[in-house]
Amino acid sequence: METVIPADPKLVAFYEDAERKYLRSLPLEHFMEATDHSHQRKITLESFDVIHIARPDIQCFNELLVQYPRKGKKLGQVVPDNFIVIHKEPIQAAGSFNMPLQPVGPFLVLEYVSKHSKRKDYDDNYEKYEKELKVPYYLLFYPDGEELTLFHTGPRRYVSVPPNEAGRFAIPELDLEAGLLGGWVRYWFRGELVPLPGDLVVRLASTQGELTTTRGELTTTRGELTTTQGELSSEREARRAAEEENARLRDELARARGNP
Repeated sequence: METVIPADPKLVAFYEDAERKYLRSLPLEHFMEATDHSHQRKITLESFDVIHIARPDIQCFNELLVQYPRKGKKLGQVVPDNFIVIHKEPIQAAGSFNMPLQPVGPFLVLEYVSKHSKRKDYDDNYEKYEKELKVPYYLLFYPDGEELTLFHTGPRRYVSVPPNEAGRFAIPELDLEAGLLGGWVRYWFRGELVPLPGDLVVRLASTQGELTTTRGELTTTRGELTTTQGELSSEREARRAAEEENARLRDELARARGNP
């Protein structure tokens, strides 16, 4: 268990005030979301919930304001669609993820750009992730054209990561691959496609059906075994009776021969 050093109350208050001001500055259109955008974020959240079971250090955040200091400029602020943090202890972040108060920064940022989400300045966000926050990986998805690109930090700037032989983009540090399946970004963890809740429900129903069938077959087999055991018991009883009858007849025959 790591030692947690209490944060400076003044610094906490500063970031909380900046968070409130940012929220008040947002136009109403920022609180609307198209179905394609929300569907992809749902897939990502559900997938990383499953991944988190095997890798508790992989933590996923959704539409959370990231705040950070900038040299000689006002406070930096950006809201990724989703971002991933690698840390063995649960990250404590309520209304915003404030970099000076966190043990680690975002490791992977995911954004989904459709014709319905042009209100975001994705070019500006790219600069923030690359040059200011220095996020190691940046995954960019265009649902309308089914285009997926993964960027990784290079010596000077982001470089695009080529897909592997399976056509997916690997992030080794997360045991993860991202790729398109059915028009959406899906995730492969340790080589296996991460199932969604709907997939798990179908699997569970199938398993329960197989279990019911197996139980029925087992009941039938037990009945057949009981019948067989009964038949064997009857055969043994008949054999015993026959042996007793043979013994009786031999005794009678022996007596008859001894008394002509």
